[in-house]
Amino acid sequence: MKMRLKYIVEDTDRHGTVRLYYRRPGQPKIRLRGPSGSPEFLTDYKRAAAGPAEPKSTSDIVGRVVAGSIKGLCVEYYKSAMFRELDPRTQKVRRAILERFCQHKGDGDKPYRMLLPKHVRVRRDEMMDRPEAANSLVKALRQLFKFAMRYDLHDSNPAIGIEYLSGNADGFHSWTLDEIEKFENTHAIGTSARLALALALYTGQRRADLVQFGKQHVRDGWLTFTQHKNRNSKPVRMEIPIIPALQRVLDESPTGDLTFLVTVFKRPFTSNGFGNRFRKWCDDAGLQNCSVHGLRKAAAARLAELGCTEQEIMAITGHRTSKEVTRYTRAASQKTRAESALRRMSDDQNGNKSVPLSESMLPGGTISTPSTLKGNSKK
Repeated sequence: MKMRLKYIVEDTDRHGTVRLYYRRPGQPKIRLRGPSGSPEFLTDYKRAAAGPAEPKSTSDIVGRVVAGSIKGLCVEYYKSAMFRELDPRTQKVRRAILERFCQHKGDGDKPYRMLLPKHVRVRRDEMMDRPEAANSLVKALRQLFKFAMRYDLHDSNPAIGIEYLSGNADGFHSWTLDEIEKFENTHAIGTSARLALALALYTGQRRADLVQFGKQHVRDGWLTFTQHKNRNSKPVRMEIPIIPALQRVLDESPTGDLTFLVTVFKRPFTSNGFGNRFRKWCDDAGLQNCSVHGLRKAAAARLAELGCTEQEIMAITGHRTSKEVTRYTRAASQKTRAESALRRMSDDQNGNKSVPLSESMLPGGTISTPSTLKGNSKK
């Protein structure tokens, strides 16, 4: 007899492995051992269906937190408006960082008033093999003690002057035109992979936004939406035109009812699930160094190569400051400036004869010849 059990969902990871979960509305999903119908599966299902064990009393939890400790300060921080106003994902990541810090060599039980910059540097230096993780820890501690100062729990911030470690200055790899072509040759128009590529490349948005795009966001040929990041604290409202290249892929691709991108089960992707799936699509195309976020960088870099200003690029990416855009487009901007500079020199040579740069260059970097002005007018 075939069993029909409620609240069973399947999730396929980027390696194609199917995982079973018990997922009841309003409760976190619980992993179940497979295969479905096995004794292990039924044991896990019964335990999950019975519900979580009775939580321990608040007094027991509070009793394990030493008054005036770093862990105690973290508990107060989690209850504050400063923390609760953060995006849920940011809350989860920051809490995990601080909890790991508290668990390291019993640091959580130490008095937070005794934490000095030298202690933070020592902990940072212990993580030199993971510079991004070390910098994230410094940032989390800065915010923790910023809370302490704002609520008059402490009079200094021991992490505020701690230098970040130099990691990968360029961050995620930015896709080249050859890599984009290789992906397109592997995944034809009409596949979810090709639709994902087009949405990422022609909108320049983060994966958390890509998975939410749907027909309801299209108005008169424009994508109108609020970016997912900081939507609860500093929302960024966006309107991006749907260019013909993207519209063509949308017209020829199957999409979901509420989102363009859907899983094999016709359900919307989660941000992490989409990242895993896109990783597999890249691996299938032999692009192990590429990621979905790299397409956001590639879009910004391409706009820079076309001569767009930082303000124009920010109007597409949604960045509030030019700092990150500058990092995204550094190489592209250098290439554009080099091409422009040498074109001016070439135009001058074609018009008359070679002129030493030292004689023809004004303080601002402009070549002071009539032919140069002519060359500029062409641009």
